[in-house]
Amino acid sequence: MRGVTVVDVETGALTEDRTIAIDDSLIVFVGEDAGNSHQGRIEIDGAGRYAIPGLWDIHVHIEGADLVEDNLLLFPVYLAYGVTTVRDMASDLGEQVLAWRDEINRGDLLGPRIYTAGRKIEGVNSMWKDDLEVADEAEMRVMMDRLDAYRVDFVKVTDNTLSADLFLATVREARTRGYRVSGHVPYGSSVEKLVTAGISTIEHASYMIRLGAEREAEIAASVRRGELTRGDAQAQYNASFVQEQAISGYEMLADRGVYVTPTLIQGQLSAYLDETDHSQDEFQRYLTEAFMAPYGPRATRILNSSPAQRRTRRENFHRILDQVPAMHAAGVQLLGGSDSAPIAAFVYPGLALHQELQLFQQAGLSPLSALQTVTLNGAEFVGERDAVGTLDVGMLASIVLLRENPLEDIAATLSIEVVVSRGDVFDRQTLDRMLDQAATQASALDTARRDLQGR
Repeated sequence: MRGVTVVDVETGALTEDRTIAIDDSLIVFVGEDAGNSHQGRIEIDGAGRYAIPGLWDIHVHIEGADLVEDNLLLFPVYLAYGVTTVRDMASDLGEQVLAWRDEINRGDLLGPRIYTAGRKIEGVNSMWKDDLEVADEAEMRVMMDRLDAYRVDFVKVTDNTLSADLFLATVREARTRGYRVSGHVPYGSSVEKLVTAGISTIEHASYMIRLGAEREAEIAASVRRGELTRGDAQAQYNASFVQEQAISGYEMLADRGVYVTPTLIQGQLSAYLDETDHSQDEFQRYLTEAFMAPYGPRATRILNSSPAQRRTRRENFHRILDQVPAMHAAGVQLLGGSDSAPIAAFVYPGLALHQELQLFQQAGLSPLSALQTVTLNGAEFVGERDAVGTLDVGMLASIVLLRENPLEDIAATLSIEVVVSRGDVFDRQTLDRMLDQAATQASALDTARRDLQGR
């Protein structure tokens, strides 16, 4: 790559007219072109372009036991949107995603690098499909052994039916076994108790409202005793929110090294669904009818909400959005994640991450800070800071070339000209072909399924 402006995602410095040379899958040279003295095999004219590291979507769900082909065709779409790494937050496709992870790592399958939890740990009779359901600590350890055998990259825990005590025990056991642990905050536990147990990332910034509640621990105890429903507890958290107390809680998270993945985009889409026509969204050509089947019922429920419910939904979204700069200012490490999934209506895989970044900027983060959430911070979180996340010699060659400067407006991350993933180079023409092929595959799947149903 010649003539590029390198964006330093650590400092925000821009260095013009650089050459980046790649040999195999690694960056072997970054600097002024010294008469072809470097030995990189790849050379691209990048004049006037901005080079950033490949993007990380740290919260996606590759799911749907009946959507194997539908998910697979989206892998090149992620790359076309500059997303070279994803973190899959567990699903009913756990074993399949683990196999895809290994195929991609071997170079046998085209797609973003995958970190995956395989299957999440939950309580008995939870709402989630094919999770690992446990009733006590003995069963939990058996399921943890299963995750060990899967060689998962981290452990995911949620609390649809999992008790707070067993949730905390699961976090402690996972950390004892050396895993990073991601999850929700159980309503029967305070955030601080969860942090003390060893949680690594809290998924969804909506839980951060609890840190501003004057009686968080007391409210959580009431839920644990069965005296309050979760809905009632959330209402009390919202009503008693004090910003200064929340900031103190954020500082606690920062001191303990706990990351937060805000996942704002789904809340924004839901809050303003009545003002947005998604019927002509260009991205839908990459999605099969089966993949989008849950969109309709979810959208109908939202659109049938009462005016008061719609108003509350918007208030909640903006309450959460306002906490993003406060968390950042307190030193919390933020991660960019879309929460894209077949059940997440209009949260489109690949594209939604860019929309998440724009929400970070709208909330008050600088473009550089927003960019760090999907580059540097992701690499640091998974422990690969010395291998990926910046454009330095020796790093994995995951690079995105942009037409526009992302430090002026983070929306520039969509102005993609070239993507390099693990040393493989895809120019704009190739990326467009990849997108067209995905659309063709999605259409073919739809047709085949309609024919099978005799329609």
